[in-house]
Amino acid sequence: MSGNDVRPASTTPAAAVAERLRITEIFHSIQGEADAIGWRTVFVRLTGCPLRCVWCDTEYSFYGGDWRAIDDILAEVASHGARHVCVTGGEPLAQKRCLILLQKLCDAGHEVSLETSGALDVSAVDPRVRKVMDLKAPDSGESGRNLWSNLDHLLPHDQIKIVIASRRDYEWARTMLTEHALADRCMVLFSPVHGAVQPRDLAEWIIADKLPVRFQMQLHKLLWNDAAGH
Repeated sequence: MSGNDVRPASTTPAAAVAERLRITEIFHSIQGEADAIGWRTVFVRLTGCPLRCVWCDTEYSFYGGDWRAIDDILAEVASHGARHVCVTGGEPLAQKRCLILLQKLCDAGHEVSLETSGALDVSAVDPRVRKVMDLKAPDSGESGRNLWSNLDHLLPHDQIKIVIASRRDYEWARTMLTEHALADRCMVLFSPVHGAVQPRDLAEWIIADKLPVRFQMQLHKLLWNDAAGH
């Protein structure tokens, strides 16, 4: 390389680069799912996901986003004055520095939940975080990606969420509930795919089979449909 090809050295400190995340959006809303439903919550949506679930409603988070320093993310979260914070995606654990963000949010005194697909290892997640972990049913198109070893890393305050798009999905979920003793590990949530399964049908299946699960609908869809930022 000739002298004319010499490039200036980067002036960005390595530590600053190391503590950045690609963010799709940060917004202040009402939690619509899991055990924190109804609480005013700040959502931090990370960009990227290695899965392609058929019924996904956040495909806009697969690409793009902006690089943000973790300390800047913390400052924006704090500006909303909410105790509850939900780190979501996409698949937030696809960015390894998500673990740093989760730890720092807990250190700042927030009640932190993590929405994760169940396809990536959750063992290193700060134990103070409430993991809301999917198990992907067959009609998602991604049931082969379930990382079953994750079940051994769930704590009593965590939750397993199974999104159900058909009677076949329900029967699969009922079988998994028994085979893996899911309800003995933590709370189990059954949720209907919006527009695919009638909520009343799913509720009646659960009642008929006397399942130890919590039925849930997505409150944010009832309030704002699929509007961005909610």
